[in-house]
Amino acid sequence: MKKHNYSAGPCILPQEVFEQSAKAVLNFNGMDLSILEISHRSKEFVSVMEEARALVLELLGLEGKGYQALFLHGGASLEFLMVPYNLMKENGKAAYLDTGTWASGAIKEAKHFGETIVVASSKADNYTHIPKNYKIQADADYFHCTSNNTIFGTQMKSFPELNIPVVCDMSSDIFSRSLDFSKFDLIYAGAQKNMGPAGATLVVVKEEILGKTGRYIPSMLDYQQHIAKESMYNTPPVFPIYASLLTLQWLKNQGGIKAIEKQNEAKANLLYTEIDRNPLFKGTASVEDRSSMNATFVLNDESHAETFDKLWKAAGISGLTGHRSVGGYRASMYNALPLESVQVLVDVMKDLESKI
Repeated sequence: MKKHNYSAGPCILPQEVFEQSAKAVLNFNGMDLSILEISHRSKEFVSVMEEARALVLELLGLEGKGYQALFLHGGASLEFLMVPYNLMKENGKAAYLDTGTWASGAIKEAKHFGETIVVASSKADNYTHIPKNYKIQADADYFHCTSNNTIFGTQMKSFPELNIPVVCDMSSDIFSRSLDFSKFDLIYAGAQKNMGPAGATLVVVKEEILGKTGRYIPSMLDYQQHIAKESMYNTPPVFPIYASLLTLQWLKNQGGIKAIEKQNEAKANLLYTEIDRNPLFKGTASVEDRSSMNATFVLNDESHAETFDKLWKAAGISGLTGHRSVGGYRASMYNALPLESVQVLVDVMKDLESKI
């Protein structure tokens, strides 16, 4: 039976990426060696790294604009630490928008480096919406936000235009929609949400914002060190970077971000239309802030949960259960999830309605 993978991450990837990766595990690039065993200093892998970094900037429209793309370790959670290390001045301050679990994690780390101002938070409303009309201090060293919130199913639809660096955690919606990425000075994302397997972290940073903190930065946490070593300061996660390159190539062949955005909008519209139509379900995020990547919803009557769970599992749906901290259901519709899979879920929801 075909599986319909709604996992929030590690997430669904294109079938052709699995096939190409599997071949490379056995014999990479005709070397009679596995991608898992080649030297990261070999010309074959250096070529992978160079192409992946260049393709990131190409897809984001940042070529020739002073940005560097890095593939690092530690997930987005390490970036919570690296961002203030590299951008918050000694005795400085930074502005943060609190929109969910990962944003609050970033705030926690920043507080160890200086004054961390939470300009707005939706925590009191269980993060069901994105705060609006907040003010950001003009003398802050940077502003940090999280573009998409996987647990609560909210997504920022607009971003403030500022005269200070703008930092964004795009772990769960990078490469999914068209934005003017030049408005961001630093973007970071764990690969496992929409770009590749777990183990690699993408950082896209405008070089001119670095080197201004006046603080000592440990070498492994210094973006400038990683840039100088062309993202190979230490042994990089070879296989996750290779699989990420394959996914980026797939995205380019799909027509790039604009093309995939149309597909993502169609998937989100299909599912949200059914959530709003079906009297058995209700969405948990404010309508104007609903995420196109992660749709969160609940049953109006929990007594139907056992029947619904049996139906979606029997249909080959996987990973639909909501995050353990909030419950309910979460349909993660990342780039590689086909519209067909969303239709299967919608049909199951309609089937439940017919049985009640």
